[in-house]
Amino acid sequence: MLKYVPNTLTIIRFLLIPAIVISIFSENYILAAALFTISGITDIADGFIARKFNLVSNFGKLMDPLADKLTQIATLTSLVLAGVLPKFGYWILGIVLLKEFIMICGASFLYGKDVVVYSKWYGKLATVMFFIAIIVSLFIKEFSPEGFLGYIDLPLYLLALIATISALIMYIRDLYNKGFIDKQDLNKEVTIDKKERKKK
Repeated sequence: MLKYVPNTLTIIRFLLIPAIVISIFSENYILAAALFTISGITDIADGFIARKFNLVSNFGKLMDPLADKLTQIATLTSLVLAGVLPKFGYWILGIVLLKEFIMICGASFLYGKDVVVYSKWYGKLATVMFFIAIIVSLFIKEFSPEGFLGYIDLPLYLLALIATISALIMYIRDLYNKGFIDKQDLNKEVTIDKKERKKK
């Protein structure tokens, strides 16, 4: 039964996305923050359990980062459209969407060559930083603090954007160093990968 826990937690995160979106548009920001936090906890839990008990699966490798991206994008989009991030939200959302578009295009190209790009620590770091910034924004909207506290989420988003752009650069550099960007080397690496799969 334990082997199904990581993937079940990943599926739960997908199911939490519409609940988070509805909570934001209903102006129930504390509930949205709570659901978003639960989503983050399940993310940590499924990764820990999968590694601790050697339950890493191909489903988890693909769906875990997808759940991260969809949760982040859906929440940011909701915050912008709901007016929670009116001043700088569109810029943040635009940069995040552009980064994800580049990642999807790259991943699609590599997937066609039987190469799958898995989530790395620097991608996770960017996700965590956005998580913190989003939680802070929800609490600011709920409690409307005065002075600089009302804008403390701005530097957090800027740091998250820097981490996101850095993660994209590091993903590209990692692929380049492994030879996946060069087509001739890519074919060679894919052949090795396929042989390894057959042995397993």
